[in-house]
Amino acid sequence: MNNNERILVVDDEPANIRLLGELLSAEGYAISVARDGNDALAQIEKLRPSLMLLDVVMPGLSGYEVCQKLREQPQTRLLPVILVTGARPEEERIRGLDAGADDFLTKPVNREELLARVRSLLRVQALHREIAQWNEKLEARVSEQVAQMERLNRLKNFLPQKVAELAVADGGGELLHPRRRQVTVCAIDLRGFTPFTETSEPEEIMGVLGEYYAAMGAVVEQHGGTVERFAGDGMVIFFNAPLEIEKPEEAAVRAALDMQARFEQLRAKWLRNGFDLGLGIGLSSGYATIGALGFSGRWQYAAIGTVTNLSSRLCGDASHGQILATSRIITQVESLVETESLGEKTIKGLQRPVPVFCIVGTKPSPA
Repeated sequence: MNNNERILVVDDEPANIRLLGELLSAEGYAISVARDGNDALAQIEKLRPSLMLLDVVMPGLSGYEVCQKLREQPQTRLLPVILVTGARPEEERIRGLDAGADDFLTKPVNREELLARVRSLLRVQALHREIAQWNEKLEARVSEQVAQMERLNRLKNFLPQKVAELAVADGGGELLHPRRRQVTVCAIDLRGFTPFTETSEPEEIMGVLGEYYAAMGAVVEQHGGTVERFAGDGMVIFFNAPLEIEKPEEAAVRAALDMQARFEQLRAKWLRNGFDLGLGIGLSSGYATIGALGFSGRWQYAAIGTVTNLSSRLCGDASHGQILATSRIITQVESLVETESLGEKTIKGLQRPVPVFCIVGTKPSPA
């Protein structure tokens, strides 16, 4: 049965309508009838038929004129039309092709030919519908991807790129909500930056900072860290947030060692230009509340807790070339690095002194 396919039969002769209707109804097609061209055009608006059987010679609009009008409208441009021709089939077919007809039947209509031509054009129509559906899906996907890229570009203005990408994929929801997470925090800061700015031109300062941030940022990306913020000549970096990573303490320590090594290359260049700058690094690990903080139009992905304050204090105490770390960090990486205990230090904001270690290098690989 073909209950989903409606065919509009257009003819001014009742006998022709009755014959075509009976033949098609017997095959399960739904049949609608129009007595002339204007009636047909009006019914198409309401019925949305799958196919039209259209007589050529009718009062008012001819079949050719109806066909031309159908092809002028986007919604009926692909509607299959079979012209039912009369005594001069070849001449009428040429005119019908020019008008936009898809196929032809010659009176008197042969049942088998009628059904074969109807089935053929309905298959083509079904293919057009399928293609249209795929196009709609494709357009929807492209629109969503464009919208996603726009959201990502907006988020990149005030969130780290990694956080922005995850927020867009997540719909901007759960990822940015405050949550408790164990993180390793690395704070880095330039030594001698204030005297440098007092004796250097703004262009020189911006050039140095540009090289510094580019070099340090590349190391952070390599080790899976997320830059929380830039603060003048300093950076705060998270490991294990927003993405969980294996062995965040180890990743942070390796990143710190690579940053010091990369910084020495920059320092050698800067010294030749008379810029005496150093790098101090502080590492700590612990629980923090992470998420987006700020207000409309200006957000920051941040971690709130003692762990961030501790890493910043250790960074402030570190001399050039030093990597200061807490005992929690050291217990996780003691098989990888050489350390020197600096004893317990009183850290501003903490009631009890904290054991502090200086990471002096990596241990040699076992033979």
